[in-house]
Amino acid sequence: MEYLFQFRRYRLPFRSAVRTAHGPWGEREGVLVRLTDATGGAGYGEAAPIPWFGTETVDEVEAACRELGEKVDEARLVAVPVRLGCLRNALMAARANIAGRVAISSAAGSQERRIRDNAPYLPVAALLPAGRAALLPIAAKAEAGFRVFKWKVGVEDVADELVLLDDVCAALPNGAKLRLDANGAWDRRQAERWLERCADRPVEFVEQPVSAETRGAVDLLLGLAGDFPTPLALDESLTGGEDIERWLGAGWPGVFVVKPALLGDVGAELDRLAKAKAAVVFSSALETAVGARAALQAAFAWPGEPRALGFGVWPLFADARFDGPCLAPFIRWEDVERLDPEAVWNALN
Repeated sequence: MEYLFQFRRYRLPFRSAVRTAHGPWGEREGVLVRLTDATGGAGYGEAAPIPWFGTETVDEVEAACRELGEKVDEARLVAVPVRLGCLRNALMAARANIAGRVAISSAAGSQERRIRDNAPYLPVAALLPAGRAALLPIAAKAEAGFRVFKWKVGVEDVADELVLLDDVCAALPNGAKLRLDANGAWDRRQAERWLERCADRPVEFVEQPVSAETRGAVDLLLGLAGDFPTPLALDESLTGGEDIERWLGAGWPGVFVVKPALLGDVGAELDRLAKAKAAVVFSSALETAVGARAALQAAFAWPGEPRALGFGVWPLFADARFDGPCLAPFIRWEDVERLDPEAVWNALN
């Protein structure tokens, strides 16, 4: 089958900068793609790379799109280099979008299965800002019904954040859980201090305590996971199939935080994780509604435990036309289906 191929690069400012251990993040860059078949049916996908995670750059995505040309067939789509994982992801999502299906394999499940099993919605974790500002929105989010909260740490002085941890925990509603996301900011000793402190606090898991680029990171993370009771989660350590295969082979005992937008072949990787009965949390890559729709479809198809999604990020963009579903303690299947990729595409025109 041959498709008409089009793409549009975007640069969209956030409503407010996202503070992480990598520094402030003020805008999102990426590329939207559209495939149109001979009947006029159109499908959309989004390449939303994060280079400091180890993905390709937006410039590389754009160059590859120009090389593809105006018409592509199945062979050209499959031939996109594996190293361009975000672009491959976008093209597969667009092709699946035309066919009216989710770009995942049958072994990982289907959205119909989850709806049939009377779970047409998934819980969402509320994202808290870094530093003392984390305390401000907790009460309102708790009142709205959130019971899982995610706090960005590794942004300020370790000692100050450790003291603040008790204030954040005290502000949580009864029975709530806190996820800590360090974005690889700590060294071993700092990670140990945090994990010692977390042991008797309502911390669900600590995400990426040390950098994936740290020498001996695999052994270090496995050692930390074995030495402390608080579970650990991988995030920056997972940017494609090779990473997932390596960590499954190493016997990772913790959580896999999966950003579907960064996986070249979402179906194959989720299939692998499902067969291993891995603990998986689906997370946003701060993409537009186009990528969010595809990622959330994959989350609804996941056959494992429905852990709270890391999609409590909206409103995100200065221009709300690019946002995903409205922020709420749960995302319903209907919320995902209402996202309109064509409207986002047109908004870039």
